[in-house]
Amino acid sequence: MLNVFTLVGKVKELPQIKQTSQGNMVATLVIESERPFRNSDGSISFDLFNVTLWRGIAQMCSDCCKEGDVVAIKGRIQDTIYQKDKDHSYHNVELIAEKVSFIS
Repeated sequence: MLNVFTLVGKVKELPQIKQTSQGNMVATLVIESERPFRNSDGSISFDLFNVTLWRGIAQMCSDCCKEGDVVAIKGRIQDTIYQKDKDHSYHNVELIAEKVSFIS
């Protein structure tokens, strides 16, 4: 089985490093990526993606990223299910970065 994504886009918001109770660094990087088609009016829409960065990748992106930088991210998708009560559960889909490459 394969669980992988590749995302190329511009850094929209800089990551802010936090530390977990176990002492691991974690941050979220917001990436703006163009959709691969034009709207009916000829314009291009963008999507914003929150990408979770762990440990060394979080530190590297915090040190090196600037708003507007173009980055390529390879990673995996993680789904966590939260049970509110016996009739309601919620899915939280997370993009987890495994490699970040700076294009600009």
